[in-house]
Amino acid sequence: MNARPDTFLLRTARNRPLLLPTALKAPVPAPIGQILMEIGELSPGDLVRAIAMSAREDVQFGQILLANQMVSEIGLYRGLSFQFDCDLVNLRDEPPDVRLIDDLGTQFCLQTGIVPFKRIGTTTLIATARPDQFETVKQQLEGKFDPVMMVIATNTDLERSLLRLRGYSLAQKAENRLPTSESCRNWNGVVMARIALALVVAFFTGIMISPGGTMIFLTVWSIIALSLNTTLKAAAAWVNFRAARSSKALFTSCRAHRPASRLPKISILVALYKEREIASRLVRRLNALNYPRELLDICLIVEQDDRLTQNALRAANLPYWMRQVKVPRARLKTKPRALNYGLGFAKGSIIAIYDAEDAPEPDQLYKVARRFAECPPDVACLQGILDFYNSRHNWLSRCFTIEYATWFRVVLPGLERLGLVVPLGGTTIFFRRDLLETVGGWDAHNVTEDADLGVRLARRGYRTELLPTLTQEEANCRPWPWVRQRSRWLKGYAITWAVHMRNPAQLMRDLGPKRFFGFQVLFLGALSQFLLAPFLWSFWLLPLGLHHPLIEALTPSTIFLLAGLFLLSEIVTILVGVFALDPVRHRRLWFWVPTLHLYFPLAAIAAYKGIWELIARPFYWDKTAHGYNDGESGTVGKGFSQLVFRRRS
Repeated sequence: MNARPDTFLLRTARNRPLLLPTALKAPVPAPIGQILMEIGELSPGDLVRAIAMSAREDVQFGQILLANQMVSEIGLYRGLSFQFDCDLVNLRDEPPDVRLIDDLGTQFCLQTGIVPFKRIGTTTLIATARPDQFETVKQQLEGKFDPVMMVIATNTDLERSLLRLRGYSLAQKAENRLPTSESCRNWNGVVMARIALALVVAFFTGIMISPGGTMIFLTVWSIIALSLNTTLKAAAAWVNFRAARSSKALFTSCRAHRPASRLPKISILVALYKEREIASRLVRRLNALNYPRELLDICLIVEQDDRLTQNALRAANLPYWMRQVKVPRARLKTKPRALNYGLGFAKGSIIAIYDAEDAPEPDQLYKVARRFAECPPDVACLQGILDFYNSRHNWLSRCFTIEYATWFRVVLPGLERLGLVVPLGGTTIFFRRDLLETVGGWDAHNVTEDADLGVRLARRGYRTELLPTLTQEEANCRPWPWVRQRSRWLKGYAITWAVHMRNPAQLMRDLGPKRFFGFQVLFLGALSQFLLAPFLWSFWLLPLGLHHPLIEALTPSTIFLLAGLFLLSEIVTILVGVFALDPVRHRRLWFWVPTLHLYFPLAAIAAYKGIWELIARPFYWDKTAHGYNDGESGTVGKGFSQLVFRRRS
């Protein structure tokens, strides 16, 4: 290699001199494994193991060594400096030139694993953590920096230097990743307040001018919303029931066997905020995943000012393949902002999302890899199934479990089979990375970023499939925290509906008539049902022998039809709830299904709280606290409701 300028004596990481053994000074570079063994960084036995693993996995050889603790990071990069005959630099002691980073772009540096280091005369030194890919990157640098010379830096030092120097600009991009036309960040609370005030004035004006007409209008609207939601739930249950009866094999395409092709690298993003009680348990649960460590890239995303979670993770002694990613301070502290930020540091071709309290099945990632290898390329997302490890804690947790079973084991797979839009859950979701980036990632300002992303995927022509793999988490089993969580979801549903309905004609063209109608039922129908629920509850006055405001307008046949509708809705709710519950794990919950009638009024309270926050705090993330009933001793059950998730042959 050409001699370096004497004015820049490159120092090695940790300031240790590199003495190249004579045996390694050959015209053709020796394999990295041989180099590491000859300089004493790798044992012969570990070398044999690593070679065998690399034959079946789509991952760099050095990542196998690091993930399995066969070599230290500094030891690996010492070997790479010998192999490529260039210097190993310490970016902590010798920071990169910020102006050069800005010329190239921070996001480009993260994606390619390089950072412009220094300019010496006309030569620009480029530090890279992936020297084997430098020639490809070098071609992209032509015209910006010419000539360039490669030096090597550890991946940890490279990412930390970019975070330290340009973390704030990355955070800004994470907040504004979506174009304004697709985001809710320009939501105007003042305009929303005026609309709300106008609706309130219209309501009271209608009550004063024509109380009967106003009550009839709102009651009819609530009845239509109830009918549509009941019909959708029944249709979802029916198509799942038919699929279950016609399928002879259970999940033939979703076994946890390894795919025939080489396994992909999977990045897991977990957004954490003030999780002292749960952080160490999360690390243990993620450590229970049996996917190869060298193919795992777990990013635990924490806010820069959240010392509580940072200290808890530091005490957990994270392995190399599990790391903290600190998001710079900002007024906006939402999960989607953190996920957008973490996506820039992720290295996998598949992106997985988990929550802080999740306990996934150990073989879950094998199922994900297999299904993505088998399914068509237009399947951008796989949605797993959620359940709870504290389902029997109290009445609220029991009802929460029944509701989730209905949603994830009946409604969502039914929507998929019916060809409708699938609003994603916030966890146990897996994306093809390239397609996730194509649609722009998450809307950092939307408090139900998952549902919004599901709609945007559908609008781009991509599909979401339900994957029969289970993740257990902590059920929200306290009334006020439950209301706060549900109000955030309903507020986000309202915002998502409003954003996508900015141009109804375009939405119709993107989704088609059937999915457009399904979108209205899912979002506007759900909001209407909860907001107008008091008008339906008022009919309880009749069997109690009390006066109802509409009694003069109701004929006996109308009262009979309404009673039949209410009874049918209750029957559908009970049957679907029983059908959705796991007959092994949740058999004892069958008797609690009828009590859902007393559970759903909480959602009406949450809906009104959410509407108020649309005006006062539209982007406020009302965080759910975890760890109160964490079920640390609980394990993920093997027998979950396979009946309703038999994959179409």
